[in-house]
Amino acid sequence: MPTYLANRPTEEAAIAEFLGTASRTPSALLIDGEAGIGKSTLWLAALDRAARHGFQILSARAASVESVAAYATLAELLGGVPDDVIADLPSAQRAALERVRGAADADAAPTDQRAVAAAFLSVLEQVAEQAPVLLAIDDAQWIDPSTVHVLAYTARRLSGPVGVLGTVRTDGSGDPVSWLQMRRPDAVHRITLRPLHSRALQSVISEHLGRPVPRPTMSRIYEISGGNPFYAIELAKVFDSGEDKPLPHTLAAVVQARLDGLEPDALAPLLAAATAATPTVELVTAAVGGEPDRTIELLETAEQNGIIVIEGNRIRFTHPLLATGVYTGASADQRRQMHRRLAGVVGETETQARHLALAATTGDDATVSALERAAAGAQARGAPAAAAELMELAITLGGPTPERQIRLATHVFDAGDPARARTLLERAIAQLQPGPPRATARHLLAVVRFIDDGFVDAVEVLQRALAEDRADEPLRAVMLTTLAYGLYMTGDPDTSRRRAAEAVASAEKLGAPGLLSQALGARTIIEFFTGAGVDEAAMRRALELEDHDTFAPVMLRPSLEQGLILACTGELDASFDLMREIERRCIERGEEGELVFVEFYVALTRIWRGDFPAAEHIADNVTQLAQQLGGGFPAMLSAVLRAWLAVYRGAEQQAREAISEAIETSRRSGTAWHQDWARTALGLLEVSLGNFEAAAESLQPLLARFVPESTEIQAASFVPDAVEALVELGRAAEAEALVAALERNGERLDRPWMLAVGGRCRALLLAAAGDLRSAQTCARRAIEQHRRLPMPFEQARTTLVLGQLQRRARDRAAAATLREAIAAFERLGTPLWAARARTQLSGLGGAGAPSALTAAELRIAELAAAGLTNRDVAGELFLSAKTVEATLARVYRKLGIRSRAELGRMMGRPDA
Repeated sequence: MPTYLANRPTEEAAIAEFLGTASRTPSALLIDGEAGIGKSTLWLAALDRAARHGFQILSARAASVESVAAYATLAELLGGVPDDVIADLPSAQRAALERVRGAADADAAPTDQRAVAAAFLSVLEQVAEQAPVLLAIDDAQWIDPSTVHVLAYTARRLSGPVGVLGTVRTDGSGDPVSWLQMRRPDAVHRITLRPLHSRALQSVISEHLGRPVPRPTMSRIYEISGGNPFYAIELAKVFDSGEDKPLPHTLAAVVQARLDGLEPDALAPLLAAATAATPTVELVTAAVGGEPDRTIELLETAEQNGIIVIEGNRIRFTHPLLATGVYTGASADQRRQMHRRLAGVVGETETQARHLALAATTGDDATVSALERAAAGAQARGAPAAAAELMELAITLGGPTPERQIRLATHVFDAGDPARARTLLERAIAQLQPGPPRATARHLLAVVRFIDDGFVDAVEVLQRALAEDRADEPLRAVMLTTLAYGLYMTGDPDTSRRRAAEAVASAEKLGAPGLLSQALGARTIIEFFTGAGVDEAAMRRALELEDHDTFAPVMLRPSLEQGLILACTGELDASFDLMREIERRCIERGEEGELVFVEFYVALTRIWRGDFPAAEHIADNVTQLAQQLGGGFPAMLSAVLRAWLAVYRGAEQQAREAISEAIETSRRSGTAWHQDWARTALGLLEVSLGNFEAAAESLQPLLARFVPESTEIQAASFVPDAVEALVELGRAAEAEALVAALERNGERLDRPWMLAVGGRCRALLLAAAGDLRSAQTCARRAIEQHRRLPMPFEQARTTLVLGQLQRRARDRAAAATLREAIAAFERLGTPLWAARARTQLSGLGGAGAPSALTAAELRIAELAAAGLTNRDVAGELFLSAKTVEATLARVYRKLGIRSRAELGRMMGRPDA
């Protein structure tokens, strides 16, 4: 074991433990400390240990240079990946990594950072199948922003034997690796290197010099260095040289003393190496000019003096402090001249533009144009953070024109900072006159607000853009399509349909297949939800024209809209399969913002299918994604799913908390559609508990906006619970229109769900009117429709209603029907409904309950018969006294009695 490690036993043990854990499960270890404390030495020792233990090592050493290009660190990490691993990736991911590695053609199709991140995660997963992986980065504080995005995405999703090892310089300016978060918070560990004590420092220096150091000298070295190994070794070299010169008393002075020992001609090639992001002998020679042999000679001398290491043709400083010393030791004019020289010899557009910007003192057209081209190139490579940096340089040198601010806002938004993008766009809009540029800015602002503020603000911005600005035809088609969707989600279906029709007309005029596909899909789904049925020809055309290679918000993709239509028309398994295919594409491209939306609907189809365990698993994924993504919209989707599942589980408190959260987040984002879904879940909960007055109250906002023509399940899933609540409250007349709409639309559109639940609701209405024979007929017809529909919970509810009706009619088949309902509810795991069915069954066994009464009527009758006043009964059941009075009147009528005394006697009859 090297002497240095022998003097770091605690840290060495931490590395051993970290590698042991990482060989089984994702784990991370950060080594931090001040400059020169020995982080890189410990890091290299860890790499050596990992290699001996069979790890596949992907390593990189980040550099502190201003000219670093996008994905510089990632490209270095990928250097350790076998080509066949990348070749096996899905095409979108493979293309993304080829652009990162510089292997793609300059004219290759653009990619985005989501695809890059997803591709790198796929690489790690593939490599980890063969051996544990160590992802090792020295000086992680200097990782370029584009790579940071990829590593942050990857770390949160690691599941196999992968270790992340990084060194971090601490300088008191915050945590530069706060992005490193894993699924388990306790998977990230940190050790801080402290100065060595005097004896340990002496052994390190002695090993480095190859001989012991006298005690007085060692005491002086320790006093000045404070136990910092790099500082101490450099001081020891000064002592060892025997020169009579003052000792440097700062680390910077030590570095400068090392450099002062070189001949003056060596500074130019060293400055070139310190200025370039990836210095090579050829690059440095070209930048310096003059005789190549002389430059190589100077570099070799610097290597002999321990300043640099030449590895093949690559040049690396032996310590980052030496590179910093070279760069900061040069004058500002010398640095600018070197950047200008490097700009003339580097081949990459982005690197050249950065050097030009760093060489400039004032803006010139050539430099600004180079920066703008480089920003566009970085964006095409899927590096919006780098594109934003380059565009900011262009603005600094060329001025903040509205057009540049719009482009900067685009890059900033894509890089994950919607708040700043909004500020930039609002500033640009204020400076622009009506016309296409302002329309573009408003459209981008609407997209930002969809994500950051919600649908209401976004709809307002789009409407203003279309009314005030002269958008070109392609942008107009995009805005109309987006606006149509937003209007529907915010509760304006009529205007939504008109805008969708305009979008199709605009896209048809253009002849743009991708835009037409989205417009047709939006029009079809909006017409479907508003009761017009399925325009199969339009949807078929939208699917044929859909562009799967160009990013589009998932809610505007015809394939997703087709999946929703399939689910609503009862083809749940076909919908599930299609949604899974969309999920696969999202995962391959790293589209997590879109994935959370898709998984919401996948979970919904599993809920309707009665597969609650699968739905729970998917809902957990949605919750985890929502936490990773942040933002109100993903959190709202998670809350809606958690609410529905808690309702079915019968977990009342959890359900109420999730419903409250979902309603509030939906209100903030302006998504009336999702707020309605949360209210629908609340209505089901109250009906499940028998709180019919509370159910009617919670569903009243939906009833007030009920559109008789629109009863697809997505728009009218609240209707069956509203009908049951109204019937139980003696308000059957109010329910009639709801039931008639379900029946009418079910026949018109041949929708099994409408016909099934409409038949169940009609049975409830007929029973309330005393026509038990017709009610049973309707319930049986409803069950026939349920057989066309794989929704077992809804079928079990209808079976329960039939059993209740048979019980009231004294039909001997009631017991078997109720047992069938109980078995179905228990199999599904819906305890509140199983309990309701068991209550009905128990009444058949002579428990003293009059069989003509519903469950709610029975509860009130039992309390009244026990001597409670109407007010007491109301307080016991959380009802109003008026409701209790009306229910008792109905009970008296059904039982043919007129007083409480008769009720008491009737409730005591064993055969009643």
